[in-house]
Amino acid sequence: MRIDIWSDVVCPWCFIGKRRLETALSHFEHADDVEIVWHSFQLDPGAPTTPVETVAEALGRKYGGGPEGGKTMIDRVEAVAAEEGMLWRHHQSKRVGTMDAHRLMHLALHEGGPETQGRVKEALLSAYFIDARNVADHSELKDIVTGAGLDAEAVDRVLGSTEYADEVWADIEKAQAFGATGVPFFVVDNKFGISGAQPVEAFGQVLERAWSESHPVVEMLAGGGASGDACGPDGCAI
Repeated sequence: MRIDIWSDVVCPWCFIGKRRLETALSHFEHADDVEIVWHSFQLDPGAPTTPVETVAEALGRKYGGGPEGGKTMIDRVEAVAAEEGMLWRHHQSKRVGTMDAHRLMHLALHEGGPETQGRVKEALLSAYFIDARNVADHSELKDIVTGAGLDAEAVDRVLGSTEYADEVWADIEKAQAFGATGVPFFVVDNKFGISGAQPVEAFGQVLERAWSESHPVVEMLAGGGASGDACGPDGCAI
């Protein structure tokens, strides 16, 4: 079973949604047969690569209330993150662009497959929310993703070019085609869509339904016992 997830590495609800999905998978009998592929989405494509303000300042400017208003919003989401076992430093996070981080996510998928991409995704989210690192700075990005297993020369090649930019835009266009206007956005087995960081129970229900529909159980109505005439591994009794 495959789960495709659209998210941004500076999206708090994407990190919370990731944790909730992981919790649901920890209770899912067939979790070892689930493959997760991450896709790009930019919440703030106009954000600078060199930070000029904190997220709190940006939120206060956008929604009103100034920096204190932004801090109040961050307090709320940090409290939810704490319920999922995560202690963030989001007050110190800077408003930065994520195009290069997304391009490196595509590098991770291309070079190492979904497992490597998953490690890189976790590393980027943790770097931004837990360690308040600048995920637009090339030296920071290189340190983060090579620590998660990417090859340093490949990282330098991507960061020194526009490689995988087309893949990032293709991801964004596909999300829009699905009708996704925000993230996180989950698609299970290319059939079931989940919008937002839903409760663990909701993820669990979708996982069970998707699995049962793709692996139907045949109900034995007759002939399952020894009384029915049938051929077996030892041949046919005639």
